[in-house]
Amino acid sequence: MLKRGGNTNIFVLILFYFALPFLQARPEENGGVFDSKPRNWNSRKIVESKGAPRSVIWVVQLSDLHFSVHHPDRALQFRDFVGPALAMINPSLVLITGDLTDGKSKDLLTMIQIEEEWMEYQNVMEEVITRSGLDKSIFFDLRGNHDKFGVPTVGGSFDYFSNYSISGQLGRNANVQSVTVQDGQQKYLFVGFDSTMSVGLRGPSNVFGHPTDQLLTDLDLELSQWDSLTTDPVTKISFGHFPLSFSASSLSGKSLRDIFLKHSLSAYLCGHLHTRFGKNLKRHHHSNSNLLSQKFFQFNVHQISSGSITNCSLEVPPVQEFWEWEMGDWRKSRAMRILAIDSGHVSYVDIDFKTEIKKTILLPTFPLDSRFMSRSSSPYEYKCHFVASSAYENIRALVFSISPIVSVVARIYDSNPGILSLILQAPMSLRVDNISRGDLYTAPWNYKAFEDPSPDRYYLQIEAIDIAGRSTLSDLRPFSINGLTAKVSWTWNEFRVMGVQWAALYYPVLWSALFIMLSMLIPPKAILIFTKKQYTYNNFKLNKSFLNGMAWVIHELSRIPMAWFCIVGYLIYLISFPWFIGKVFTDGKDWGYMTYMGWVVKTSNEMDKHRYIGSPDILVVVLSHLLFVVYPAIFIMVAFAIERGVYADHFLSLLAKKEDDYDYNNKRLESFDLKSSGRFSFWFRWRWIRKVLLIICALVCWKHFLSCRAVMKAYEMNPFLHFPLYCFVTPLLLGYVAYHTSGIN
Repeated sequence: MLKRGGNTNIFVLILFYFALPFLQARPEENGGVFDSKPRNWNSRKIVESKGAPRSVIWVVQLSDLHFSVHHPDRALQFRDFVGPALAMINPSLVLITGDLTDGKSKDLLTMIQIEEEWMEYQNVMEEVITRSGLDKSIFFDLRGNHDKFGVPTVGGSFDYFSNYSISGQLGRNANVQSVTVQDGQQKYLFVGFDSTMSVGLRGPSNVFGHPTDQLLTDLDLELSQWDSLTTDPVTKISFGHFPLSFSASSLSGKSLRDIFLKHSLSAYLCGHLHTRFGKNLKRHHHSNSNLLSQKFFQFNVHQISSGSITNCSLEVPPVQEFWEWEMGDWRKSRAMRILAIDSGHVSYVDIDFKTEIKKTILLPTFPLDSRFMSRSSSPYEYKCHFVASSAYENIRALVFSISPIVSVVARIYDSNPGILSLILQAPMSLRVDNISRGDLYTAPWNYKAFEDPSPDRYYLQIEAIDIAGRSTLSDLRPFSINGLTAKVSWTWNEFRVMGVQWAALYYPVLWSALFIMLSMLIPPKAILIFTKKQYTYNNFKLNKSFLNGMAWVIHELSRIPMAWFCIVGYLIYLISFPWFIGKVFTDGKDWGYMTYMGWVVKTSNEMDKHRYIGSPDILVVVLSHLLFVVYPAIFIMVAFAIERGVYADHFLSLLAKKEDDYDYNNKRLESFDLKSSGRFSFWFRWRWIRKVLLIICALVCWKHFLSCRAVMKAYEMNPFLHFPLYCFVTPLLLGYVAYHTSGIN
């Protein structure tokens, strides 16, 4: 029987339980990150695109190079393949969207800046620029999260990007950089930005982009630079490292998505995710999406369908939309992207150099792929003749080759019968000019013959044959001349990295998980104490209802007082105290402590204190621990208690049956062999469930061990000194409950 003090403690826990959702504190600024980097409005640049083909430009994107001292092949192949490829392609710009170096130890657990990798990057890029024959000023590289591991301040001794990158060498020190490619009267605006953390923590709590209000203001201003100076349409493209699903909102709640929709970008180019999650890491954003899609989820590549066009009035407001195209990585996939803009139509092709340099590359620029390039406004532009009909009159493709091309053929297939049937084969001719930047091939066609309500009925493929007889085929891609969009569904892996806004979901998932866990613990204990009502296995046998069964299940653990108090205490500790203390920067001099809200770091000069930086980045530690260690541990402990209760009930029922056979004359208990009892033998064998639980328990402990090892190596910690509760509470509790339920009393 509990004393009054015990009841008081339980009452306090109940109050804490109901107050839990209101205890959330907001970091100072988007993870405690302030915009401390300088802004330089002299960073605007204009590149003249001279020569044919007119009204067409193309650029190259590379991302996630991850040059590493442990993997020299990445840099060597980049030098050998990319330099000659750029010479063949002759792009107007080369965009390198982050993660230039790897910054990881050989075991991948310690993440800091390694100067040798930056020196290698500088040397390789100089060789690539020389071999390509391109001007150094058209190369734009920017930071990724790996380039900011353990960098306390921009411009500091460990900010190697400022010293060794191309942008750093050319004095591009602003958060936002813009360059305009001008082709006659046509302007193509490219705006890149650095949204990495201003205070760069070591990984793994450095995985999100952190655009500040100032950066968003600067980005908006750069994207608006031509709005009042020209009446001709300006194609706008932005590039950065992080997908929007891995970009947090600013302190005021604004986001990159808001800025991009305001300007109706043609595309946002990014990296970060690599190709291991899937090949369809593309996402179409639309201003008319519902609140759920805007804030938390988008379930497929396209938010809304292309609607029917009934109003061609010029008073119709323009559609706010843009494409987000994540590209593959150089690290493993050896990927490179060529992006072309042809009369306002934006297209791209992804190529890889896993085996050898490509001798011929084909990029169809019109018609567009209806899966990943058509816009919601395309049907309106087509039906209402918003785009000149001359833009539709030719099939067009860029051909890049190290050898002379002797023939290029366009083929169109009809998939309506259920199989691909060739319905058009047209030779393509080269547009010739005195000065040529590249080869654009065209073929006239009757485009109106391909109007169809299905967005993926017709497929286009281009074939080029060079002077050596080598044939190169482009990928088959569906098209819709009237601008309709073909639906594409994400796989689970693609959805969880592109369709989920993790920054917005962090706190809802965190508090929901804690609420559910405490709901399993505190109410049952309160009922036991204040109502004296018992929910047992016997009660469940008498009334086998779902609610009665659930009540019995969640009450079992509360009958092990030590385990119950330790679990509740541990959950309170996780939301009230630091989880661990570790080294957060490259030099290892500055220590910080991590809570569920982020890191609190005081620099070695004792002048600066950063509060709650690295949020929501820490979700990779926090949610992983709660959902894959604490949650399973609680369920395993409950299962141990249930198994012990059921086993004890059957054991005692058999024992009572034997007592009825007691020989009162001889005062002697008849021979009782538990294993020989057929009925008990079944339940004795049923204790194999306990063995299964012990195996699951060992797996959870192994997962927890790996997590502890990872954070120990990442932040150079001692588990006994810097995170003993995080490290040892869960395994000790599992061991205690497993031992406590091994027998019956």
